[in-house]
Amino acid sequence: MNKLSRTRTVLLLAFLVIVWGVNWPLSKMALSYAPPLLFAGIRTVLGGLILLVFALPRLKRLRFKETWHLYLISAVLNIIIFYGLQTIGLGFMPAGLFSSIVFIEPVLLGIFSWIWLGESMYGWKILGLIIGFVGVIIISTGGLTGDISSIGIFLALGSALGWGLGTVFVKKTGNRVDSTWMVTMQLLIGGLFLLGVGSSTESWSSIDWKMPFITNLLFISIFVIAFGWLAYFTLVGSGEASKVGSYTFLIPLIAIVCSSIFLNESITFKLVLGLICIVISICFVNIKLKPRHVKTQIGG
Repeated sequence: MNKLSRTRTVLLLAFLVIVWGVNWPLSKMALSYAPPLLFAGIRTVLGGLILLVFALPRLKRLRFKETWHLYLISAVLNIIIFYGLQTIGLGFMPAGLFSSIVFIEPVLLGIFSWIWLGESMYGWKILGLIIGFVGVIIISTGGLTGDISSIGIFLALGSALGWGLGTVFVKKTGNRVDSTWMVTMQLLIGGLFLLGVGSSTESWSSIDWKMPFITNLLFISIFVIAFGWLAYFTLVGSGEASKVGSYTFLIPLIAIVCSSIFLNESITFKLVLGLICIVISICFVNIKLKPRHVKTQIGG
């Protein structure tokens, strides 16, 4: 993929962090209107259908017969595991604690990118990833209420693992598939699977189709799912996956701020301290090390 301009990179990162941050409280609110798997399936299928409008003019780039297995693997990792486990897990634990565990993903992504993508791993990056994760934990512990569920922890870790592996997989196969079709197909395949499982285990009649739920669902489907994933993979494809991942540490911060607005949760000292850790983390991960030049002497 081509390198993005600095301005476009900043705009895409800002868009991604904001909409994916808003997604957490919105999803928590939506689960009071719909069961988890049906909600996860509906929003991802809608997101896929929206992107299909943009993908169809590039139909020749689909090459489904040669690349169907790549779409399937991406759908399993990024949609079925990541969204499926995430949506179910939010019912077991407070959103703050759950999101803090899920956001061990940038740390996993840094390790996976080093192992499988050959990205550099050095002291500042390792320290930055650790500080960023600590910042997310500090932010999330500010609003912990209720019991800590072992099932919830397992689901959060599974969600993080799926996301990390899925991101590396898409980056690794980026030169074999069209990015728009990759996002579209993973949403449709994963979403239809979640709908199938949800239809067999949950009841469609339990969905409360009130206007707050419909507007919430449309916002998530369009901006969080369709254009959010497209922005994410565009950024990952154009630069180091681990560096893009470091910026996702900001997402829980946005989630907590939005929760304070929509759900009347208070902003605390821990929120500010966590933000400082995250900013330091991003700076460390994005430090560019200058190559050392060895001076050679001619003659004796």
